Amino acid sequence: MAQFLYEALDKSGKQIKGVIEAPNEEVIIEKLRGMGYYPLRVATHKSKASDFDISALPILRTFAHRIKTKHIMTFTRQLATLIDAGLPILRALYILQEQVESVIFKEKIGQMAKDIESGSSLSEAMAKHPKVFDKLYVSMVRAGEVGGVLEAILNRIAEFLEKRAALIGKVRSAMMYPVVVMFVAVCIVGYIVIAIIPKFTDIFLQLGAAKLPPLTQALVDFSYLLIHKSYIVIGILVAVVVVFKQIYKTREGKYAIDRSLLKLPVFGNILKKVAIARFASTLSTLITAGVPILQALDIVRETSGNEVVSRAMAKVYNSVRDGETIHEPLRESKVFPPLVCHMVAVGEETGAIDQMLTKVAEAYEREVDDTVNALTSIIEPVLIVFLGIIIGVIVVALYLPLFTIPKIMGAQS
Repeated sequence: MAQFLYEALDKSGKQIKGVIEAPNEEVIIEKLRGMGYYPLRVATHKSKASDFDISALPILRTFAHRIKTKHIMTFTRQLATLIDAGLPILRALYILQEQVESVIFKEKIGQMAKDIESGSSLSEAMAKHPKVFDKLYVSMVRAGEVGGVLEAILNRIAEFLEKRAALIGKVRSAMMYPVVVMFVAVCIVGYIVIAIIPKFTDIFLQLGAAKLPPLTQALVDFSYLLIHKSYIVIGILVAVVVVFKQIYKTREGKYAIDRSLLKLPVFGNILKKVAIARFASTLSTLITAGVPILQALDIVRETSGNEVVSRAMAKVYNSVRDGETIHEPLRESKVFPPLVCHMVAVGEETGAIDQMLTKVAEAYEREVDDTVNALTSIIEPVLIVFLGIIIGVIVVALYLPLFTIPKIMGAQS
C-alpha cells in the first residue's frame, strides 16, 4: 500500500496533518470522515529524496505554477465550505494557502490574507488581483458580503466556473482534432516537399526533361523556396502573425475579426451558441447573486470575450439606463436569435428574467454539446478527403513529367 499525506479539520475547526497507508485516496477520505474529520487535502507522500521540484526554477516557475481555472474552482469550493463551517475568512485563507498546488496562487492568497488583516474586505482583497479574480467574481463576492450569504455566493461562483470551463472544454475538444490532423498533414507534406521532390527533380533533369508541366514546376518552385529561401517563408508568417495581433488589439479590428469568426461555416455557429450561452449564464448568475442590473450588464460586456457581443451589451446597458427594455436592443443587434429575445422579453414582463436566462443558457449549452458531437463525427471523413486531395495533387504533379519524358527521349534518338 502507498503512503498518503492528509490534511483535515477536526470538530473544533483545528487543522491536523498526518500520513496514512491505504490503497487509494477514497479509502483515506472515508477513514477521516469516520473519525469525525473534514478532509481538506490528500496527496501521495513524497520522500525527502524527491522533494526537489525542478519546476521551482525561475525559468519554469511561471509556466509550471500558473494559476489554472481548476485551482480557482477548488479554492472557491473549499473557501465556501470553511466559511459555512464557521471559520473566520482570515483563518480559512491561511488554511487554503498551505494546500494550493500553484506557488503563484499561494502568494496571491497570502497577499489577500495580509490585506484582510489590514482591514480590507474579501472582495477588496480579491480586486487587487484581477488576473486571478475577474470583475464578475469580485462583484459577486461583494454582493455576497453585503447580503450576508457569502458561502452561498461562493458555491454559486464555483458552479458557474465549472459550467463555463466545461463549455469551453467542449469547444476546444471539437477544434483540437482538426488542428492535430492539419498539423500532421503539414508535417507530411513538408517532408515530401523538402526531402522527396528534390530527388524527383534530379531524375527529371537527368532524363532530359528541361521543361516541366506547370503543376509540377509550381511544386518544384515551392520546394526550392522552402529549402533555399526558408527565411522568406518564416518572415512572411511572422509578419502575418504580428499584423494580426496588432489589428486584434484595436477595437475595430477585434470587432471585424470576431464578426468574421461568427460567420464561419459550422465553427461560427458553435462560437455563436457559446457566446449566447455565456451571456445568459453570466447575467443570470449576477442577477441571482443580487448584483444591480446596470453593474451586471457592464460586467457581462467586459467578460463576454467577443467584441460583437460586447457592443450589443453596451447598447443594452444604455437602454436599461434610460429606463427601457433589455430585449429590444438584443433584437436590434441581430446577434441573438428571436427565441432568445422573446424569452428575455417574457422574463422582463414576469419579473423572472434570471430564470429565463438560466433556461436560455441550459438550452444553448445542450445545443453546443449536440453540435460538437455531430461535428466530431462529420469532420473525420471530411479531413480524410481533404488530405487525400492534397496527396493526390502531389502525386499527379510528380507523375505528369513521366508522360512527356518518353517523347523527349524519342525526339533525341
